[in-house]
Amino acid sequence: MSITPPQTHLLAYPFPTSGHVIPLIDLTKNIVSRNIHVTILLTPSTQHLVPTNYSPLLQTLLLPQPQFENGLIGIISSIRKSHYPILLDWARTHPSPPSAIISDFFIGWAQLLAQELHIPRLVFSPSGAFSLSFSFSLWRNLPQNDNPDDPDSVVCFSNLPNSPIYPWRQISELFRKLRGETDWKILKDDFLFNFDAWGVVFNSFIDLEPAYFDHIKKELGRERVWAVGPVLPLEPGSTEPENRGGASTISCDVITTWLDQLDDCSVIYVCFGSRTILTPAQMEVLTSALELSGVNFILSVRTPDERHVAQNCGKIPSGFIERVRGRGLVIEGWAPQLVILSHRAVGSFLTHCGWNSVLEGLVSGAVMLTWPMGADQYTNAKLLVDQLGVAIRVAEGEEKVPEISELAEIMKGCLGRLKERVRAEEMKDAALGAIKKNGSSQKQLDALVKELNELKND
Repeated sequence: MSITPPQTHLLAYPFPTSGHVIPLIDLTKNIVSRNIHVTILLTPSTQHLVPTNYSPLLQTLLLPQPQFENGLIGIISSIRKSHYPILLDWARTHPSPPSAIISDFFIGWAQLLAQELHIPRLVFSPSGAFSLSFSFSLWRNLPQNDNPDDPDSVVCFSNLPNSPIYPWRQISELFRKLRGETDWKILKDDFLFNFDAWGVVFNSFIDLEPAYFDHIKKELGRERVWAVGPVLPLEPGSTEPENRGGASTISCDVITTWLDQLDDCSVIYVCFGSRTILTPAQMEVLTSALELSGVNFILSVRTPDERHVAQNCGKIPSGFIERVRGRGLVIEGWAPQLVILSHRAVGSFLTHCGWNSVLEGLVSGAVMLTWPMGADQYTNAKLLVDQLGVAIRVAEGEEKVPEISELAEIMKGCLGRLKERVRAEEMKDAALGAIKKNGSSQKQLDALVKELNELKND
């Protein structure tokens, strides 16, 4: 009688915000489909993102909710302090101990946990290879600003492919303003742990940013770098895109029925992700431009919660919804973005350039209008506009906001047969080709799973 060999068991540890949890969940579903047991670590605020009874091979472990005070550094410190001892005990006593850990790049300290458990750790990057290359260079080389009083003073990252140049104001605020302080060192050390990882997995695909995958391998000094994206639920007939991430205030049926009445490539979709709240000035320019342009649109905006009520938050102007009724749909809160972008009527996407939105825009073939706000978004916008040619730069944070009339003209013009649309359609084919059977990302995922299974047999 043959004995089934022990199953490979992967511990998946996302950073506890939706933009980081969702792509790692999507990845684990692909890994589970290849007969690997995955336990994904969640907190009370993220546990709703995993479908119940998805597969017996996909399990969850609920960990204490981190403290969200003091921003990113506070979350990193909180989860390290509270989660580390729990995970150490759990892994040592579990009947099927983990063979490896894959954790978000913001959870670099998981490298120490992996070392204590004598198992390899993989980094999961929910951002692209260009963005991670930039972050590696930032925290490893610690560039200086020769003129710190000038936010437009430029820094050149000449060690990166294409030698990108950034104004100082686009460098991470945490890097710029906390330098030398205890919190800054916590963040620096946490990120540098990623250099010691056994391998890196990207939610990206080789043809999207090949030079940066080569650069990452050179920086790490190893070949264990896998591009397995876009890890999106794109199967025909799947209902996953409708429910992915949360419930919308407007049902998918209402949205698609409205879109069905409109011509191909006649709608602009506007969304700034799950975390960005526009300032009053930004909201005024955006809504006024939408109104002036006369284009059909869907506008999804995050509404302020109790943590933002005292801050400078933009709101939908009084009377705006009534004035654009018939050609504009406003969603206050979460939107079924993948459903919207995949509709034939949507031709352009005004985006903050978060990586999840970038990938969803690419697989839709929409022309993107870039308005990055922070984090990796400036780098992603550079990739889209300057290197891929699929997007048009329209604004940057609060510093570079166009005139209302200028933005309205861009909105009117972006729905035509532009050179950016031709490139966007080419990149759509490349993205979908990467994840089809025998595509580059499927082959990379198979190679990753093979290496994970070999770990268990060592």
